[in-house]
Amino acid sequence: MKTAVQAEPWPALPLESWNDTRATLHMWMQVVGKISLKLTPRTNHFWNIAFHFTPRGLSTLPMVAGEHTLTIAFDFVDHQLVFQLSDGRTRSNPLRPQTVADFYRETMATLSDLGVSARIWPMPVEIPDPIRFEQDTVHRSYDPAPVGTFWRILLTIKPIFDSFRCRFVGKCSPVHFFWGSMDLAVTRFSGRRAPERPDADMVTRESYSHEVISHGFWAGSGAVGEPAF
Repeated sequence: MKTAVQAEPWPALPLESWNDTRATLHMWMQVVGKISLKLTPRTNHFWNIAFHFTPRGLSTLPMVAGEHTLTIAFDFVDHQLVFQLSDGRTRSNPLRPQTVADFYRETMATLSDLGVSARIWPMPVEIPDPIRFEQDTVHRSYDPAPVGTFWRILLTIKPIFDSFRCRFVGKCSPVHFFWGSMDLAVTRFSGRRAPERPDADMVTRESYSHEVISHGFWAGSGAVGEPAF
């Protein structure tokens, strides 16, 4: 299924058609993100698990799977989840209205069919009231139109963030997309350690172990219900 990319660089993102789709897509991204968490060595601040841009959507970094290298990408032009292996094999599953439970089973079945073993913890993170992936029949919406709009917005933002990033000569993250919070981010570091956070979870302690300032674009949910910088 193909959806034309809008020519308008800053299209409106209608919340009535985006919110339910966003909530479902967020969970789907967490399934794929947890696969990257399993199959890549941990980089400082968990940069190894963030998604990166392709011309058509967002992708994991290359992941080692036995003797092969694997990427999994969300194609927001043809609306497919694309698996590519270094031996030339490719699989595509359509992105369509389906429950998180069905998406989880389909994704893990595709990995198994490709001979890739990746056992993950099937519990969403960074959201209130999480539902295990295999039990989530609540989130089931997927409307290609607002997804295409969201993708066009990200394409417009990325070169701005890239230019901003290049002005800083210190340690700086790539411009990348975090699936836990569903936001596009670029982060600068002062080089100094940050105060310890003994009561924080492991991810927060590692992510904010050093003084940091982040700039980003939020897809909208929770306390900030609308997309925002």
